[in-house]
Amino acid sequence: MQKIKLIVIGTIKEQYLKEAILEYKKRLSKFCSLEIIELTEYSFLPTNIKIEKESAQIMNYLKGDSILFDIKGESLTSNDFAQMIKNSNGAQLTFIIGGSNGIDDRVKKHINKKISFGSITFPHQLFRVVALEQLYRAYTIINNLPYHK
Repeated sequence: MQKIKLIVIGTIKEQYLKEAILEYKKRLSKFCSLEIIELTEYSFLPTNIKIEKESAQIMNYLKGDSILFDIKGESLTSNDFAQMIKNSNGAQLTFIIGGSNGIDDRVKKHINKKISFGSITFPHQLFRVVALEQLYRAYTIINNLPYHK
């Protein structure tokens, strides 16, 4: 079973988002081993120090192919995203949702790919749900299941 890590900055506060995350974790458990790693958000610090501290935490968890969700990344369709996962041949994939101010160059040097789900800005907590939904959609595409239309 493929191992997926989702590295995120901050925690989820809203109950409805927590419930959505739990639902997609349950759905994904049929296809992969998912681990969500929540790292400390340093919202009270000046921006440059915040980025440095959050990026240092991310560096501790980069294993396997590392993919950064980035508004400036390659725009993928759901089918493209599924193909990317399929092409990994079961290797561990580590997806990163950086902090609200981004990540520093240390992390960027270890990233294998940057992908974008569009040029709009998502709230970070909501984007976690979007990322999990797209992972689930990708696995249903890979497995020829009727979820994706």
